[in-house]
Amino acid sequence: MPYEHTIQSATPATRYGDPIVYPTAVQHPLMPLAELPPGVEMVTLPNGYSTLAYTRPQPLAPAAVAQPVPAWAKTTALLAPTVGGGVAAAGFGISYAAPGLIAMTEALWAAIALIAAGTLAPLLLRAGRGATGRGAAPVQHVTQNISASGMFGRATGTLNNR
Repeated sequence: MPYEHTIQSATPATRYGDPIVYPTAVQHPLMPLAELPPGVEMVTLPNGYSTLAYTRPQPLAPAAVAQPVPAWAKTTALLAPTVGGGVAAAGFGISYAAPGLIAMTEALWAAIALIAAGTLAPLLLRAGRGATGRGAAPVQHVTQNISASGMFGRATGTLNNR
């Protein structure tokens, strides 16, 4: 049942000695229900009047008990700055080493090109010789005999071309 205000108007006494009639219900300023403070509610009394009254507060939900921090969480929290610092130091070092690393990669590519040229050159030369149609070149054997007597002796030798 909503709260309703009733007003009974009384005519004011106009002559001296007339009885004063008091209103049976007094109008109070309305307070919106949304603005009621906690613990105050609109109640209906047994005689039918509706009024504001303090009510017993509802019991609060039991507070959560603080749980201890697990050991793995403590370890992780302690390791996080260490790992982050290591990554930062590695990035700092790589930024200083970058010019040297670029030079080393260029030197490695040059070495790979030299090895590849040294490996492929004889194959290309043999293939080029066979492609002219002359056949294989004659094999030459060169032998050299050198002899020397003593530590500071003069060396003599022969060269045989066969």
